[in-house]
Amino acid sequence: MAKWGEGDPRWIVEERADATNVNNWHWTERDATNWSSDKLKSLLLGLSVENEEGTCEVTEVSKVEGEASINNRKGKLIFFYEWNVKATWTGKSKAGVKYKGTIEVPNLSDENDMEDLDISVSLNKDEPDTLLMNLMKTKGVDKFRDALQSYVGFLKTEFTQGMILPTANGVAKPQSTSQSKAKLDKTEISSSASTATPVNTGVKIPTCKFTLKETFLTSPAELYRVFLNREMVQAFTRGSATVDGEKGGKFRLLDGNILGEFTELVPDEKIVMKWRYNTWPCEHYATITMTFLDRSSETELKVEYRGVPNSQEEQTKEGWKRYYFESIKQTFGYGARLF
Repeated sequence: MAKWGEGDPRWIVEERADATNVNNWHWTERDATNWSSDKLKSLLLGLSVENEEGTCEVTEVSKVEGEASINNRKGKLIFFYEWNVKATWTGKSKAGVKYKGTIEVPNLSDENDMEDLDISVSLNKDEPDTLLMNLMKTKGVDKFRDALQSYVGFLKTEFTQGMILPTANGVAKPQSTSQSKAKLDKTEISSSASTATPVNTGVKIPTCKFTLKETFLTSPAELYRVFLNREMVQAFTRGSATVDGEKGGKFRLLDGNILGEFTELVPDEKIVMKWRYNTWPCEHYATITMTFLDRSSETELKVEYRGVPNSQEEQTKEGWKRYYFESIKQTFGYGARLF
């Protein structure tokens, strides 16, 4: 079972965050290589596209070679990254025939614009020709490029927190960079003290809202219980989970890749929760409202999502369809009628 996301390891810090770096005068450097490798894998693994010919999914990220670092000089952040990325994609036609191929990017770098990336798609040797190649060369390449751009955005926001130190008068200089034309999330940096400790960084990211609906062959009460009962959650996620099914209770699923808190519970009718991937910017949560509607012999589940990062919209939709809706139906038999 493919992981929905992967945790981010602690980064290696090679910087002086003391009073000798007032006004951000000294050159400081932070190594982002290990963090970047894990981030790229988590963003690319599980990407999927579909059309009338069938579906294709990135099932393995086989190579992430390169390096990344961030330098701070006089309050200016300078980004260096250079990566060679190779992944395996698996396709399945409507007729059920399976295919395998590779997708490779040899030049993901701060020196190249996203539009200039060389993204090559190929079929493995001895694989017959398939129209799914057209799907991967169009929608697949676009989705792969979007994920790489998300990595650059996270590098410039999530990873850089605390790199700009307070100046002598206690006001941090705004960070600036001209290294890439990739869209950057806005970062606000503030400090209320003249001590040389890292400032608190608040990250504003563009978000979206959307709604998904799904029908389950069970009662609202039973489906409601699926999301709050630890044993049932572990059953449909096929792994260990922490679930405190009360208002204010926390949950942690899929090896810690999904976590959040229940903020409102109306028995058998509604669940509201704070919810996030662990790869999202620190402390950013979406608000998810699940409404359970009785449709006689079945239940319609309406799920409203608010505050999902724009770059994560498709991944969130696909994740919920696969790891919640489809898995719940397969595990508990809520997707098939018995006669």
